[in-house]
Formats: sequence, C-alpha cells, structure tokens
Amino acid sequence: MSSVRFDTTPTHVARLTLARPERKNAFDGALVAELTAFVERIDPATRAVVLASEGDAFCAGADIGWLRGVADFTLAENIADSRALGAMFRALYELDMPLVARVQGAAIGGGAGLVAVADIAVASTDASFAFTETRLGIVPAVVSPYVVRRIGVARATALFVTGSRIDAKRAHEIGLVERLVEPADLDAAVERVVAAILEGGPEAVRSAKRLAREVA
Repeated sequence: MSSVRFDTTPTHVARLTLARPERKNAFDGALVAELTAFVERIDPATRAVVLASEGDAFCAGADIGWLRGVADFTLAENIADSRALGAMFRALYELDMPLVARVQGAAIGGGAGLVAVADIAVASTDASFAFTETRLGIVPAVVSPYVVRRIGVARATALFVTGSRIDAKRAHEIGLVERLVEPADLDAAVERVVAAILEGGPEAVRSAKRLAREVA
C-alpha cells in the first residue's frame, strides 16, 4: 500500500498527500522513498505543488518504529538513510514552482521541517508544531537549514533546544506559517493561494521564487 498519493489537475497543479493517517503520517523508509520519487517526477509544466496529508495530523516526523530499526543499522546504512531523508527535503525545497503546505493538527520534528521547506504554509488554527528531536537524544540536522532560513537563528535555536510545542498562532507570529484559518476553511484557503499563483505568468512566478531566495 502506497504511503503517498500523487494527483494532478487540468490546471497543472500537483498534489502530494501523505497517506499514513494511522501513524500520524510519520516518515519511514518507504514514505521517504515514495515522496522523493514523486517530487522528482513532477512535470516541469506544473504551476504549483500542494503538500497535504490524510487524517487529523499533518506529520509526526520520523516513525518511532523506524527509528528503533535505524538504531541497529551499520554506519554505512545510517549514512545512506540520512542521505535519503536529506534528498527528500532537498527535492521539495528545490522545486521550481511554488510549494504550498496544507497543515492540520500536529507537525512534529521532520513534519515541522516540511512546513519550513514550503514556500507558503497555510495552517488551521488547531495545528501545533515542535522540534522534539533532542528529547529522543538526536538533533534536527536535516531540517535545520530550512527552519533557520524560515524563522531565524534565535527562534530556531529556542525551539530546537527546548523541544517545546507551539500553537498555530505562535507559528504564524514567527513566520513558520504564512496564513492561519479555521479548520473548516483550510481547503478553501489553500485553493485561494493556488488560484493566486495561477494568476501570474508561469515563468514570472518561478523567477519570483528564485529571486526571493537569491537576494535573501
């Protein structure tokens, strides 16, 4: 059974949906591989990409069962595993077209990293965010470049070292989330963002995304 669903629309919008709701859409090796493969196969003519998930949580980060298995890996296997996770985030970050995250419920660890890697994050007011890696005895190495770019060194450091959970309002205040809406309005809000993107010229939109990163 696939851990990720991939759909496209006639208006050239791609939708990537994490589909492990029974595990809070937590990463495992299969999800990482599938999501990376789908991202790498996105048609260059695509105008926008929406990253969403099933169930009541956006993404709980790394699956605990997967982490337990990783603990028994050899050094070479651990390096390969880390590179695969890094490649997934890099593939999302390097998309030419805008990436819009649809965020509901909990976004924890790597799940919050997915929010940071998006160009525009639209979250429901019931969303919450945390980087809890230090509580598991690890560090958020893979997602840290994207989080620091998004919210700055001081705020990222505070979240990393405390592992504290923040609510959607605070995530909006610090810039992790761009738009905040009531849960019932989440889908409509995402559609409005996508519609606004589609109003721009395709090349102009891509150039604007690239420009923002080059001058930052």
